[in-house]
This record gives sequence, structure tokens and C-alpha cells, in this order.
Amino acid sequence: MRSLFWFLTLSSVAAISLAADFATGLNAYKKGDYATAAKEWRPLADQGDPAVQFNLGLLYLDGQGVPMDLDQAVKWFTRSAEQGYDKAQLNLGAMYSVGKGVKRDYVQAYKWLNICAAQGNAKCAAQRDLVAKKLSASKLNSAQHLASEWAPKKESEK
Repeated sequence: MRSLFWFLTLSSVAAISLAADFATGLNAYKKGDYATAAKEWRPLADQGDPAVQFNLGLLYLDGQGVPMDLDQAVKWFTRSAEQGYDKAQLNLGAMYSVGKGVKRDYVQAYKWLNICAAQGNAKCAAQRDLVAKKLSASKLNSAQHLASEWAPKKESEK
């Protein structure tokens, strides 16, 4: 029983610590101290937190606190999107749609935007519908199939 108590206590301390790191990063971000935000968020993103991965992707996309690096932005948006984070799915779909950081791919753009739209995100639905107009019937069918086969993955499942 004592072991269980210490495990629960340590787990609680770890959760509070992670929340504190996120909050510290968020406060830094709000103050425009993007380098501190990136430093605080990196370990949380590495541990698989999809919201933090999205935020880190934004920093790389805009070059705030880190060098602008579209490859890194795509990496972090993808990791977050694969876990079901709709904001990352929107950004990833948009990047595929215009070929920013990735080769333009309307099928992939549609897939991510459709997955996001299925979660009720109206921005994703509007963007998805614009992308759909650029696809042939067979490519649209492929994109819809990819979206229907998709399921969120925890980082540990990779």
C-alpha cells in the first residue's frame, strides 16, 4: 500500500510539474519570449503532448524563438495531427494545399482537412471543400478513403 501511495504521489508531482512547464511556456509566449516558450515546451512535445506539439510547430512555422524551419513545423504538426489534434490537422492540411514545407498534395490536404472537419471544425470543412474542387473524382475518392481509414494514434503506438 505504501508503494501505491508513493507512486500516486510521484505521478501527481510529475503531472503538476508538466502543467507548470506548459504554463511557464505559455506565460513566456504571451510576453513575446518565444525562446523560453520553446525551451519549456520542447520536453513536453517530445513526450507526446499533442497541444504542445502544435504550439511548437507554430513557433517553427513563424520562426519565433527558434529558427524558422518548415520541416520542423511539419514534423510537429504531423505528430500532433496523428493524435487527433484538430488545429494541427488544419495547419497540416493547409500546408499540403499550398505546398508550404511539403510537396503540394491535394489528396493529403483533403485527408487532413476532412478528418478535422469530422470533429466539427468549420474552418476545416470550408478549406476541405475548396480543396475538393481541385481533385478529380478518382483522387477525391482516394482522399475520402484515406480519411475514413484514419484513426488517431498515441505516440507510443508508432
